[in-house]
Amino acid sequence: MARHLALRSGNPALTSKIFLELGRADTANAMTIQGTVNKTGLALLLLMASATLTWNSPEASGLIWVGALGGFIVALITIFNKTAAPYTVPVYAVLEGLFLGGISRIFESMYPGIVQQAVFLTFGTLGALLLAYRSGLIKATENFKLGVTAATGGIAFVYLVSIVMGFFGIHFSMIHSSGPMGILFSAFVVVIAALNLVMDFDFIEEGAENGAPKYMEWYGAFGLLVTLIWLYLEILRLLAKLRKR
Repeated sequence: MARHLALRSGNPALTSKIFLELGRADTANAMTIQGTVNKTGLALLLLMASATLTWNSPEASGLIWVGALGGFIVALITIFNKTAAPYTVPVYAVLEGLFLGGISRIFESMYPGIVQQAVFLTFGTLGALLLAYRSGLIKATENFKLGVTAATGGIAFVYLVSIVMGFFGIHFSMIHSSGPMGILFSAFVVVIAALNLVMDFDFIEEGAENGAPKYMEWYGAFGLLVTLIWLYLEILRLLAKLRKR
């Protein structure tokens, strides 16, 4: 019970309060790690399939905005109505694919080969951290969770302030530039995004141990997808800054 109450994740889609609201499902209808892995794989396939549309269509810039705004709305629906996850997560994956395909094409046009590098590093990081987590090399202790959560919140705050100030013509060139500070900031964000994967693994494992309802497999896949998308975008930004130098 202590572990049940102590669940925490830096990913806003995966928080400790979720399991406190859920009853324990019977074995046949309970969340499993393998089920979550399968659904994560399906969501990634949907994302990659839709990404090819905007990747191969130079005139599909409008679809980028459809994917970005639509994905944000569907993400909010999923967070506030977790039982709908089996239906909303596939839609979210398709919409985010439209967005990522277009963004990736833009980066690729400026820095040829950068997308392949970013994809390789993203999935390489996923595999390495999963291996480290399963082997016990990295443990999602409470101090680890608190530190990653605080860092994630701080990054979100900096980005939010940067966006708001941008409307007034004030830009944080220090964190967006390709100078040493900009590169160090992006490297820090990449590390924190990667560490959020460990928290996601822990969330999924805890959900399976606590017999969460079956639809939480889709919700666990959603949370993992959110982190992977964030990690990929931050790796793209970091690589672009390094190329720009």
